[in-house]
Amino acid sequence: MALLFFLALLFGASYAQLTETFYDQTCPRLPNIVRQEVKRAIETDIRAGAKLIRFHFHDCFVQGCDGSVLLEDAPGIDSELNGLGNLGIQGLEIVDAIKAAVESECPGVVSCADVLALAAKQSVDVQGGPSWRVLFGRRDSRTANRTGADELPSPFETLEPLKQKFEALGLDSTDLVALSGNFSGALG
Repeated sequence: MALLFFLALLFGASYAQLTETFYDQTCPRLPNIVRQEVKRAIETDIRAGAKLIRFHFHDCFVQGCDGSVLLEDAPGIDSELNGLGNLGIQGLEIVDAIKAAVESECPGVVSCADVLALAAKQSVDVQGGPSWRVLFGRRDSRTANRTGADELPSPFETLEPLKQKFEALGLDSTDLVALSGNFSGALG
């Protein structure tokens, strides 16, 4: 339940204009495309689902669910992927494959932020976990926050610093325990 609460908090609070029907006309097969790619990834890597959830978590935790974690180094952009909290993050190739499949059918339509959100949900669904609604319409960030990525929760931190990081996002100790357990499977 804490995972669902966290995802609802991240999606609902800062994106009041989001809707489930955002891509119904412009990319109606989006959920099926993402689901197929997630299934394909899980068939070859049992940890693919956990990697996708962790990737989405890292995106949302830094500056909201805006796809900024996917921005690469460029003039004026110091990629979040270079941040201490993202060292060792895995799954970029899975996200790239999903985004390529979406772009093949719906070029220039679906934001990377929405792809990350839907991929995380589908990775849980495909493996028989709980489901939740994904609201769409996020815009991709044009900025990255490397400093924020440096401050991502670490599996090596003690309880107090972790609690402070979660409380800063309006999450409590129950959320911390639930989310830490869900993401630890993607760590190694």
